[in-house]
Amino acid sequence: MITVLVVGGAEAEAAGLEGWNASVEVLLARSAEEALEKLGRNRRIDAVLLLAGAETAAIVEAIREDSPAHPPIFVPEGPQPAPPGVHSLPAASTSDLLGLLLKEMEGDQSRPAWRLSFASRRPPRPRNS
Repeated sequence: MITVLVVGGAEAEAAGLEGWNASVEVLLARSAEEALEKLGRNRRIDAVLLLAGAETAAIVEAIREDSPAHPPIFVPEGPQPAPPGVHSLPAASTSDLLGLLLKEMEGDQSRPAWRLSFASRRPPRPRNS
């Protein structure tokens, strides 16, 4: 299971994401402060999806300051370029964004840095004896 923290976005749209996919746990945060609190308390978060519009750069900076070993951060493509080190995803709806994020996290061999980050957050698999 992959745990994604979704920050910002319309509350009604974000609330509809819970239970979206059995292999994705969606946590919601309405503000930077709430996001930092959830990141600090929950080490199982594998990725952050920012839907914060104009506040995106400030939230990215706050996450980086608070947690240097933060999970990968994703944003939807838009008129503004993504902040450095933040991955942009081309999609129209939040569920599309989550689908692309899941695909990227599980199978993109060209991004070893976040694959390593993702793998290091998972508990070791039990070995079959």
